[in-house]
Amino acid sequence: MDEARAPRLALVGPGDSGSMSRGLRLLLAASAGFSVASLYYSQPMLGVMGSSIGASDTAVGLLPTLTQLGYALGILLLTPLGDRFDRRRIILIKVGLLAVALLLSGLAPAIGPLLVVSFVVGLTATVAQDIVPAAATLAPERERGGVVGTVMTGLLLGILLSRVVSGVVAEQLGWRAMYLMAAGSVVVIGAVVWRGLPAFHPTSTLSYGALLGSLVGLWRKYGALRRAALAQGLLSVGFSAFWSTLAVMLHGAPFHLGSAAAGAFGLAGAAGALGAPIAGRVSDRFGPEVVTRLGAGLTAVAFAAMFAAPWLQPDARLWLFGASAIGFDLGVQMTLVAHQTMVFGIDPAARSRLNAVLFVCVFIGMSLGAVSGSLVLAGWGWGAVTLLATVSALAALVVRLWPAAR
Repeated sequence: MDEARAPRLALVGPGDSGSMSRGLRLLLAASAGFSVASLYYSQPMLGVMGSSIGASDTAVGLLPTLTQLGYALGILLLTPLGDRFDRRRIILIKVGLLAVALLLSGLAPAIGPLLVVSFVVGLTATVAQDIVPAAATLAPERERGGVVGTVMTGLLLGILLSRVVSGVVAEQLGWRAMYLMAAGSVVVIGAVVWRGLPAFHPTSTLSYGALLGSLVGLWRKYGALRRAALAQGLLSVGFSAFWSTLAVMLHGAPFHLGSAAAGAFGLAGAAGALGAPIAGRVSDRFGPEVVTRLGAGLTAVAFAAMFAAPWLQPDARLWLFGASAIGFDLGVQMTLVAHQTMVFGIDPAARSRLNAVLFVCVFIGMSLGAVSGSLVLAGWGWGAVTLLATVSALAALVVRLWPAAR
């Protein structure tokens, strides 16, 4: 990009003696949060959306599935482009396309067009995964963990609050209003990014095909990347197994609770959002390896605590599940921030591709957790889900404790 057209902010790069401004940190955190929130707006609104456009429950249920599929493919196929082109330009293009997709979602006349644009929403919401390596690039090395933690706080709050906001807005103003408001919020973010985010110099000249092919090369070359991706993927198995089966478990005996109760457990995600910057600062001071072990250990303990549930009264069980959710969510997010800090330090010229590899493994773990959690719950009950989650967390801890090859 022509340097004369770059925003009027000094570029603070790796190893720079300056510090990233609080305003730029806030901009990156808010951009990540509003972008990733687009993935989850539809989930609380599916019931009213189906009746509004005359779609079946099965068809409407495909909306979040296609959005998540688009997000996963976007991470794999689009995120690596951040190493090949100016990352600021990529962010602005994706933000523009995301705003259009959200606008079209709010105007969609039938389920068919809505399914198509939902996939595009997921594809372009991967701008959040362009913002995180951008933050790591802009941060001085001594602050990288704290900066990544702050941006992840914004991202996690976007996930946490999106369902709450969309549920309230849809009830008061209708589901179309939620999509139109979301499009407006993304436009505002785009304008602020255009004014406030510096240009980035490409770090690779590889063709698109070679860029994607290099993902395999990075996996083979860097043992630290493999360990980080494997450990985070294992934590994601237990994390997803818990959340994908919680509503079903609460619906049955002895609780007989509805979806609102399961949604309330999602507030435990606030612990992860608040813990992310703390984990980043601890990584900066003591090293990310310490944080990965603490996070994986905390996750395993939190899952294992749920083995006490059969000996408790129903009300006490709910408190135990809530406390465990806070514990393992904090552990998973701590470990994720530390792993990202590790990965971004491996090869500054390949940060977008390294981030893509890490999150592809996270999504694989999430998918395996959702499938295996449902099968285990149906076959052996909630105790087996607890065992699955605990074992996966312990396996992640073993990966982090295992001596690295020199």
